[in-house]
Amino acid sequence: MVLTGLRLENIALIERLELTFGTGFSVLTGETGAGKSILLDALDALLGGAQGGQGARLLRRGSERGRIEASFSLSPPVRAWLQEQDLETDGDELLLSRDWRLQEGRLNSRHRIDGTAVSRSQILDLRPLLLDLTVQGQTQQLARPGQQRRWLDRFAGDGQLALLEAARTGFRRWRGAHAALTAALADQERLEREREQQLELLDDLEAAAIDDPQERQRLQIEQDRLAHGVRLQEGVGLLLGRLVEGAEAAPSALDHLAACEQELQQMRALDPSLEAMRQACTDALAGLQDLARDLDRYGAGLESDPEHLAALQERMAQLKALERRHGRDLAELIELRDQLRLQLAPGGAEASLAVLEEAESAARRDRDRAHGALTAARQTAARQLETRLMEALRPMGLAHVRFAVAIEPAEPGEEGADAVSFRFSANPGQPLAPLAEVASGGEMSRFLLALKTCLAAADPHVTLLFDEIDTGVSGRVSGAMADLLRRLAERRQVFCVTHQPLVAAAAHHHFRVSKVVEAGQTHTRVHQLRETHERQAELAELAGGDSGEVRSYAASLLERPDGTRAERGAA
Repeated sequence: MVLTGLRLENIALIERLELTFGTGFSVLTGETGAGKSILLDALDALLGGAQGGQGARLLRRGSERGRIEASFSLSPPVRAWLQEQDLETDGDELLLSRDWRLQEGRLNSRHRIDGTAVSRSQILDLRPLLLDLTVQGQTQQLARPGQQRRWLDRFAGDGQLALLEAARTGFRRWRGAHAALTAALADQERLEREREQQLELLDDLEAAAIDDPQERQRLQIEQDRLAHGVRLQEGVGLLLGRLVEGAEAAPSALDHLAACEQELQQMRALDPSLEAMRQACTDALAGLQDLARDLDRYGAGLESDPEHLAALQERMAQLKALERRHGRDLAELIELRDQLRLQLAPGGAEASLAVLEEAESAARRDRDRAHGALTAARQTAARQLETRLMEALRPMGLAHVRFAVAIEPAEPGEEGADAVSFRFSANPGQPLAPLAEVASGGEMSRFLLALKTCLAAADPHVTLLFDEIDTGVSGRVSGAMADLLRRLAERRQVFCVTHQPLVAAAAHHHFRVSKVVEAGQTHTRVHQLRETHERQAELAELAGGDSGEVRSYAASLLERPDGTRAERGAA
């Protein structure tokens, strides 16, 4: 991954600026207050920083709009991330932009990837795949919870990702099983407190002997039939009289229909086309006979039993009172009764609890197994990091330094069950102590540079940015830091804001940041120093002056061991 270009509009003291970058080691130099760090601040803002008031201060005074835009060559991890996010990109470059707009006193900003609007959370997720920004005295980052553990995991390499995922999965499964068990235990305690009430409720429901959710509707129909039994019997008698017996000495309906059938039978003998009518009459006669039989059976089954009717009405009143008392209909009461039978049955709750306890225990074992494997891998990586860091620190004026990675048990979580702490001692006889508490500013600068060097192999695609990380160190130490930065840039793109001539001389690309006043307005300018005499002049300025001796010193810094000039290696 390489930062190939940066464009700013109305940012801080910059009205408009466009820069292109190459691979290797780039430095930015200039007098204090010229705005060297604004380029790194702009990249930080582009990748999710500068929120709220910080964003307002970043916008150029008097401007209502501002823009930061950067282009990156695409790396495999970024391509994979874009695919996961369903974001498409054309070619081999990724274009990120952030726009600010001041409207009615409110400052709004929007992030885009290749012109597509994205959320800040997406940008923050993408950020570690693009840039790693380190500033001098970065104790706040060191103190951030879990940061030293995350650095150790990064150093451990890609194999650590599978162990981290296994630990995360194991913890989440245990957490789910633990939550289910906790809820069951809480339910059990609640049930114990409410057991007497629940038993009374179950007794009430059992006494009601409810099994049919439609019992009330069925009883209502039967009650209506019993209550109107006399009237229904009268109706049956009247219907049977007209259908079968006849009324007032007149033939019945069946007699009339039978006579009709006989007449149609005789007519058919004379005209066969009447067969269909005769058949229809025969069917009607059969249907009427069926109706008469059904009415006779219905009438025989009608009762007029006051005692049975009273029993029905009493049962209906009992069911209605039961529904009203418990605020549920009959179907819900039956379901409640069945639940209470299971809950209150001897050993029922205990059996369910035993299943949950076994599930939680098994999930805990799996979690601890995954966490144990992760801890073992971290311990191995810790010893390797200790060795590598010591090798990087000693040439930078820390001959007596001691460094250790302490791994102690911690509360299990998604990232394992380890508390990782970097311990440091710069002087003989001084005990190891937490790095953030005992390291001076210069020691912290050298430590962070050494650490990022060790992490470089784990993140070969990420651009490294160092903001005045060499502040407060001696010339000999800054030379060692310069060598380390240049070696680091053989595998990574590296940027550094510096005041050290030894560091600036080691760069492949040199940018000078200056501040000018035009028409009463202050502006920041950035100029790439491509010629040897330009770089010599700037290095002489960094070294403290423009005397002949200082210029000779500056010229000597640009000489490589093979006799070539530094700018010949620039891309």
